[in-house]
Amino acid sequence: MSPANKPSLFMLFISFLRLGMTSFGGPAMIAYIRRMSVEQKGWLEEDTFRAGVALCQFIPGASAMQMAAYVGLRARGVKGAAISYIAFGLPAFLLITALSALYAETQELPVTASLFSGLQAIIIAIVAYAAFTFARSYLNRGRDYLVAAIAAAIFIAGVSPFLVILLAAFGGLLIYRNLPQVEDKSVVIEKQETLAPSILISCAAGLGFVLLYLFRRDLFELAASMFWVDLFAFGGGFASLPLMLNEVVAVRSWMDYQTFMSGIALGQITPGPIVITAAFVGYMVQGLAGSIVATIGIFLPSFLILIGMVPYYDQLKRSDRFNRAVGGILCSFVGLLASVAFSFASNMTLDPAHVFIAAAAFILLFKTDLMWVILAGALVSVVLL
Repeated sequence: MSPANKPSLFMLFISFLRLGMTSFGGPAMIAYIRRMSVEQKGWLEEDTFRAGVALCQFIPGASAMQMAAYVGLRARGVKGAAISYIAFGLPAFLLITALSALYAETQELPVTASLFSGLQAIIIAIVAYAAFTFARSYLNRGRDYLVAAIAAAIFIAGVSPFLVILLAAFGGLLIYRNLPQVEDKSVVIEKQETLAPSILISCAAGLGFVLLYLFRRDLFELAASMFWVDLFAFGGGFASLPLMLNEVVAVRSWMDYQTFMSGIALGQITPGPIVITAAFVGYMVQGLAGSIVATIGIFLPSFLILIGMVPYYDQLKRSDRFNRAVGGILCSFVGLLASVAFSFASNMTLDPAHVFIAAAAFILLFKTDLMWVILAGALVSVVLL
């Protein structure tokens, strides 16, 4: 990145805040981040961004949020990472908290049930479109499609996402030979640049947990549960959902299954990553304070892991073997999106109205802004369902 393309902290905040207001669809948002940071702003080179996608697939947490922090880290260090991370997630947090309050008051109304039923069909279209977009960008050869298809099948079979990613990396080592050498133009992040901030943030978080434990044990349990979910959510934000479901419904009994699924729907229709569902859980359990605490808990671990990993990652990605493994991981990312679309579709009501909404939304996404597709789909859902 040239000095002329180095953004100010304010520019990072405004750019990611604006992007966070209009980005939908979980991992699909990475495509929007790429367009802004690589094509429009020129903050990162293409190969640097692709390396970030692979890294954010390999470590736990919401991939799109991590990519926002990754871009900020490359552009302006740890401060840039924190500002980009917060700005990108802030619109989603504010909107889902407001919608959670509204849902708590209107969940028994028939129009609400129709709306959420139709939105689930639109969510399928969003994820399927994301899978298509990334396949077009990252799958260039027959072996690429083979790795993606195998990864999707294993994801659907219920195998741990972390294990699938490891298998994809091993497959990349075996099949991706004689890759062309690409000049690495990324700004190197040194260990000392991230070590002190990581320690400071960790100490502040530790103090916060201690205070919650001493004075608000209920909020402590909520924060600790979300922290645990994010820490083990390998495979992106969607991988956190089964963990969150088990923790919230089965272990803690904070809400029933149907209420939690409504929270997932809200997490999908709001801009931001799917793990923002944690804010819904927090609000339903402990109100506004619960929403804030749960949101911090679900995002903090992956942020710390990201800024701690990048300096070591900079050394690794100069290795030919590592780049071959990255090729396999990128293909597995396409497989993850495809498997999520399949999983959601298999749980959708298969009647003509739902199929029409999903198919129409998928077609419109090729030429229409995502926000308008969601708004139109919500209106159609209320009328048809």
